[in-house]
Amino acid sequence: MTDKNAFIQPDRGQQAVAIHLVDKDGLEAFLKSRSAVQRAALQAAKFEAEGYSYAIMPDGEGWAVAAGVADTDSLSSWCLAKLAEVLPAGTYRREGGEPGPAMLGWITGQYRFERYKSDPSDSGTRVLLTKDAGAIPAVTAEAEAVALVRDLVNTPAEDMGPAQLEAEVERLAKTFKADITVTRGDMLEREFPMVHMVGRAAARSHAPRMIELEWGDPSQPRLAIVGKGVCFDSGGLDVKPSSGMVLMKKDMGGAAHAIALARLVMEGNLPVRLHLLVPAVENAIAGNAFRPGDVLRSRAGVSVEIGNTDAEGRLILADALTRAGEQEPALILDFATLTGAARVALGPDLPALFAREDATAQALLDAGEARDDACWRLPLHGGYREYLKSDIADINNSHTNGYAGSSVAALFLDKFVPKGIDWVHFDTFAWRPVAKPGRPKGGEALGLRASWHMLKQRFG
Repeated sequence: MTDKNAFIQPDRGQQAVAIHLVDKDGLEAFLKSRSAVQRAALQAAKFEAEGYSYAIMPDGEGWAVAAGVADTDSLSSWCLAKLAEVLPAGTYRREGGEPGPAMLGWITGQYRFERYKSDPSDSGTRVLLTKDAGAIPAVTAEAEAVALVRDLVNTPAEDMGPAQLEAEVERLAKTFKADITVTRGDMLEREFPMVHMVGRAAARSHAPRMIELEWGDPSQPRLAIVGKGVCFDSGGLDVKPSSGMVLMKKDMGGAAHAIALARLVMEGNLPVRLHLLVPAVENAIAGNAFRPGDVLRSRAGVSVEIGNTDAEGRLILADALTRAGEQEPALILDFATLTGAARVALGPDLPALFAREDATAQALLDAGEARDDACWRLPLHGGYREYLKSDIADINNSHTNGYAGSSVAALFLDKFVPKGIDWVHFDTFAWRPVAKPGRPKGGEALGLRASWHMLKQRFG
């Protein structure tokens, strides 16, 4: 993205195009306040103050914008995002008020992923002014975190393998003076055996690894953030159809969320001892790929029968969650593109939220509602644990009856989180199949800002 400070700037009275926000209740009064020429322009544009609608009208020797919003007294993050996408490059100011939460969508609406374009677009930057200069660093940090998730998810697997995820965490470590540990090879097989088994069929350039970062004062509450880093998922020997494989570059979307959230925690100097864990693999097909029917040893000592090699994300997360739990954190948050069942239940917009503690779940739901990053809680129903029974091992990694797929996957993970630890699991899509204002098609952060604001409230 363009420099984060370019999109939102302090209002010092500089020349800017006025944006008039209008809702349906205020449309009549707004029209009465306009000149005859302006009313004619709005009438010609059929402006009726619908959400995301806009019209250009003359304003002295220049022009101004009338923009429809749902409620001028309660702006959403996205109500100005359409304008940031379509207006000419220049400087803009909300007339008669502050943009408030809409600053986020103003920035994210100008996101472009053009790494592979031979002729990138150059439409210029749209700048929004605010008198609340103190809010700029926080909103730009959030927008940059969103952009980071999008960039990582949008990058194809050949250029976003385990080594590239490691490099991304290394950059964070250098920026924030954190400690990084990467476990590979024989040590990985000993310490994180399921991460090794899932990733061992990949080419050497995409070899599996466990990436860990630690930051902050050890005397502060310990916060573990875990992200599923399956950089490409063929399904393994239970190979996916081509239609199911086409978007599997995004199967590291959980790792992208975890890395971006860790960045927000460190950039915001949250008083915690942060432990970021990213198990990074490619679930490939080769002669040494793990097989249906194999029994894997886990870091926790739990034996796992493989019912389906395409249920690999929960395997690598199990080892990572075990490691996180060994440090007795106050809270574990994990993110994963784990199940299609969550998308069947909730669609692409809502990440499924699973939590042991009701208060933690409610805090996340409230933060998501307040920040236009809604989540939806699904149950950790203990009655479904029987679906994961194995005849020959402690647990099976998948079930065959087709019921409650996302809950059953979460129950598998629950087996590897020590009892008594406050744990939250996000089953997120990390992808937007259809563009919306401020939210282009492609990689997307879903549950990230809800988590960040919950963490600020809890630990800040």
